[in-house]
Amino acid sequence: MYGDAETVRRILTGTGDTWAVVGLSSNTSRAAYGVAAVLQRFGKRVVPVHPKAETVHGEQGYASLADIPFPVDVVDVFVNSDLAGGVADEAVAAGAKAVWFQLGVIDEVAYDRTRAAGLDMVMDRCPAIEIPRLP
Repeated sequence: MYGDAETVRRILTGTGDTWAVVGLSSNTSRAAYGVAAVLQRFGKRVVPVHPKAETVHGEQGYASLADIPFPVDVVDVFVNSDLAGGVADEAVAAGAKAVWFQLGVIDEVAYDRTRAAGLDMVMDRCPAIEIPRLP
């Protein structure tokens, strides 16, 4: 398990409310779209990160994490596992406090590298499932 209950709780309640969602576009059939909506309902600011840089859920999108002109607390990753490690490295470089790899996104080396850089990290879990479970 990559993300104990305390780390999940800390990211969802104490790390900060600005979440960059990498892979979020205006495609309503994609999981990222629905998860971003849940995060917003729970008070998170969702920043779309996608090559198209579309506005999604009322928030301006950016083509990359490096393009976001303000601090991001958590980077939520909806890309294929083979690309996820690079996104985690970008999150570290951008000064994020935590990285969250979605269900099915697994890169154990990136997990270890990100944790070694001092960031909290959760892998292969979904914040839209976890946040409603919090007391």
